[in-house]
This record gives sequence, C-alpha cells and structure tokens, in this order.
Amino acid sequence: MLTQIPHQHVRFLDAFWRPRLEVNRCVTLPLMYANNVNNGVLSAYSWEWWSAGDPPPWNVIMGDMGKLIEAAAYSLATHPDAELEAQVDDLIERMLLGQKADGYLYPNALRHEQVFAHLVVSHELYEIGHDIEAALAYAQSTGKTRLLQAICRAVDLLVRTFGTGEGQLRGYDGHPEIELALVKLYRATGKSCYLELAKFFIDERGQQPYYFDEEAKRREGRSIAPLVPWFQPVAATLQAHQPLREQEDAVGHAVRALYLYAGAVDVAVATGDAELLDVCRRLWRSVTRRRMYLTGGVGSTAVQEAFTLDYDLPNETAYAETCAAIALVFFAHRLLQLDADAEYADVMERALYNGVLGGEGLDGRHFFYANPLAVPPHPAGSSSGQQSSARQEWFGCACCPPNVARLLASLGQYGYSTSDSTLFVHLYAQGTMETELAGTHLSLAQQTVYPWEGTVIFTLTP
Repeated sequence: MLTQIPHQHVRFLDAFWRPRLEVNRCVTLPLMYANNVNNGVLSAYSWEWWSAGDPPPWNVIMGDMGKLIEAAAYSLATHPDAELEAQVDDLIERMLLGQKADGYLYPNALRHEQVFAHLVVSHELYEIGHDIEAALAYAQSTGKTRLLQAICRAVDLLVRTFGTGEGQLRGYDGHPEIELALVKLYRATGKSCYLELAKFFIDERGQQPYYFDEEAKRREGRSIAPLVPWFQPVAATLQAHQPLREQEDAVGHAVRALYLYAGAVDVAVATGDAELLDVCRRLWRSVTRRRMYLTGGVGSTAVQEAFTLDYDLPNETAYAETCAAIALVFFAHRLLQLDADAEYADVMERALYNGVLGGEGLDGRHFFYANPLAVPPHPAGSSSGQQSSARQEWFGCACCPPNVARLLASLGQYGYSTSDSTLFVHLYAQGTMETELAGTHLSLAQQTVYPWEGTVIFTLTP
C-alpha cells in the first residue's frame, strides 16, 4: 500500500499545469463563491424558509458549498490568503446557522417530515459527504475545526439513523459519495462507527426488497414498481439494482458508479476485505477496457447519464460527463495506491489531461457538463450549433465546475507516492516535490516540457 505525497509538498512550475492552477485559484474560486451567493445556494442554509413552510430558495444543491470550501482549503494550503480564509470562515458560519439540535444540516428537505424520507432523489447523504470532505480539508489546511465539529454532529445523526438495528433505516443515498467521505472521516478521527456506516452503505445497496421501493410505499402508500415498469433500469441508474459484490460490469449512472467504486476500495482497504477489492478490480476492467472513451471519458449516453454496453462509444452522442472523468481519477488513484500498477496511473493521466480539462475553458469561466467527441455541423449563425459546441457560464445543476476546481486545487496529491523504501512518480510535470523516505528528507525536481515532448529529467537530492 502506497502513501500519497500531500499536495502542499508539490509545486508545478511548468507551462501546462501551472497556468491552469493559477486561473483556478484566481478566477474560478471567486466565480464559484459569487454564483453560490447570487443563485441562492448560501441563502438556503439560513433555514428561514423552513420555519415559514416555503420551499428552499435553491432546489438543486449538488455539494456546491462543500466543493467550494474544499477547493478553497486546498488553495490556502499552497497559497495562504487572509482574505479568502476570512471569506470561507464567513461561509461556514452562515452554513451552520440552521443546523438542527440533532445535527441535521442539509438545506434541501422540503418539510420536517421529509427528512431522510426521499433518499432516492434528495441527495441528503451525498451533500453531507461533500461537507465531510470540505471540513477535513479546511481543518488540515487552516487548523480550524468549527466546520468539522458540526459535520461530526451531522454524521453522528446518520450513525443513529441508518443500520440494521431496531428502528433504524436500512437505506442509502440515491447518489453514492458519502461512502468514501466516511472513510476519510474515520481515518481522521479514529471513530470506528464512521467506517462501519460506510461499510453498511456499501453492503446494503442493491439488497432486496429494494429500499427505494419500500421508501416509496411508506411515503406514498404504494410501491413505485407498478408505476414505473422500468424500475430495474432506474435502480441500476442509482446503483441499487444489485449488491455491489455480485456486479460483473459497470452499469448505470457513471458518476454514481465510480464514486461507489472509489468508496468501496476505501472500505475494502480499511477493513482488509480482499473479496471486495477483487470486485473493484473487476469493475475497473469493465470500465477501462470496454466502456471508456479515448479521452478517459465514461458514460456514453445522455439517457440517465449512464454506461451502456461494451464498446458502445459513439462520438456525436457521447455524454462523458466531466464529473464522471473526475470520479474515474478518484477510482484510479485509489487502486494505484493499492497495487502500484502503472495501468492505473496511465488511465488517471489520460482522464486528467482530456476528460477533466476538457470540461473547463482556459479562462476558468466557461464549462462543459457533457463532453461529446464530435459536434455535428450547423449553418453559420445557427443557435443550435452554438448551444451544442460552446461551453456554458454555469449550470442549474452545477456539480461539474466546483468538482473541477477542487481537483485542480489538490492536483499535487496525484503526482507522487511512497512505500517504505521507494518513491513513485505518477505524473510528469516540471516542478518540485519534497518528502520523507526511510528517515531521509528527499527533494525531487522534474525538468520537462511534457506533454509536448517526452523527455523528463529527474534530479534527486537527499
């Protein structure tokens, strides 16, 4: 098992990545903050709408605040900025104004009685997962634990709510993500209940009777299966169609699938579950050898943003969501730390250079949600042509832009790893890295114009 070098110990000094990272820090982060404020995401946390019985002021929250704070935290670790830190401190205080006495924090439950009652689409646990990652990153970068303490209260509520005990819900979120976040929280706090909850979510998903069907019965007094004859493919979209350990191929919503696989690797490593690791490797082969584009893009259809069949990789109708490429980077990086196999580094590199970076313009202000490999021609001035080929300023469901931002802000952690006696280089880029290896302080410098040329010169200074 390898140990990644923390991103703050890595410096990019090249002409490819360094400008992208600077734009991310100086342009995209402020843009994300402004959009979260102007679009009502931050106002949703005030909870005034809850007491008034109104709907929340912003109905599509996809980890927006968590990803923003996480990206800012990584940036602060490498570029201290008192103004940005004060801004994030204010965001955190405003986020926590409405936290309930029991720890509940998510600002998108429409009514009190709907808390944890509509997991199929509510994204309650997904949101908490991103808040966990944000809280950990901010505590590590600044030493401030205000958000982390609040998030632990929110997660303690989940520990009490979900499980196999009497009165607990045997459910899981419609969008996996919290699983990997819970393992991160376990590693930071040492509280085994967080790891046990992550394992429960992994193992319970896809068991019969289908939880989301049972949830619908409770909520509406009837099953959703007769209403939705295509329930089985819907369940696959949600990664709820079959227990993960029984799955042979990557199916369903690509982002959900890859977040789940990444979380499963974390759970397997933390619990010593060799069987689950073998499942993850099997699904890796399905994704990367038969269902991945040349660019590292995954999820070949806009219908449910999903994987389809082996080698079904059309160009013009490709979906290849930016978030899916990012999730593939997460999955690849975890298996890379486990097996030290260059296959994972190659896919990670391919996805970073193509599937991820294609999702954001060089200006840091315009974005692709989907990334088709070809755009059909349209007459000059055609509005349809413009809409299909131009990056957008923002999205109603803005999951992708902040996801790119947090990945770029933490890019250094994907470049290098160590074992007890070996330093591994996963990405080539001019710059420097410092670490401790076998009791010796090491400085490594790369000299290269990669990716434009393939020559790389290493200077290692112990």
